[in-house]
Amino acid sequence: MALSAPIMTHPQTPLIEAHDLNVRIGGNAILEDITLCLRAGEIVTVVGPNGSGKSTLLRALIGALAIDGGHIHKARDLRLGYVPQRLHIDPTLPLSVRRFLNLPRRHHRATIDQALEQAGIPGRADAALASLSGGEFQRALMARALIDEPNLLMLDEASQGLDQTGTADFYRQLEHIRDRLGCGILLVSHDLHVVMRAADRVICLNHHICCQGRPEAVTAAPEYRALFGTDDETALAIFRHDPHHHPHAPAAEDDDAG
Repeated sequence: MALSAPIMTHPQTPLIEAHDLNVRIGGNAILEDITLCLRAGEIVTVVGPNGSGKSTLLRALIGALAIDGGHIHKARDLRLGYVPQRLHIDPTLPLSVRRFLNLPRRHHRATIDQALEQAGIPGRADAALASLSGGEFQRALMARALIDEPNLLMLDEASQGLDQTGTADFYRQLEHIRDRLGCGILLVSHDLHVVMRAADRVICLNHHICCQGRPEAVTAAPEYRALFGTDDETALAIFRHDPHHHPHAPAAEDDDAG
């Protein structure tokens, strides 16, 4: 039976926990014995090679995918915001950004304008959804995820379609969102270098958790280097975020989960 606890704003509050999570698809083990905890005020990044189960992990945590073993515990009244890796919308549909954000229920104009501003595309509410660039469309998906002020924001490769400058701005924006809402953020990304700028904790995934902890510890771990095939210190440069006022969750020790 799933446990539940009321949502609180304390930075150590567990928002969602997975214990010994297993997922099989088509008879293949995609996730094996995943145990993790996401807390309020924490930005956690999941990295791993293609096919390592990163998107599957997010879909399992939000309940969009059945699990084959283990348990997922969510805090009571948890508000989840989710930005998928891709979403296909028929470009011939006469759908404005505002109408898109009003699905499945209507929101006040001011609420929509605020969500678009937070997502980095202010003033685009009346633009046709089909007219947005790839990067703008991803930000519209972000606005949709933010519109109900989630306690936990999950993003699957949400910076795709952005250039290098846009990607750096995007990660800075995530910090502002976290600081304003006090929410936890779980982010899947392939931007191994830039993503370290915003991460409080990194989880290195290859069907199981290979190692996890602060970015400095993970990029020095032999499991990480074995996966990404480099011992080049320059290639593993850390772009850390500036000091900020919120307390971090305790750093996890590197551990081999498999």
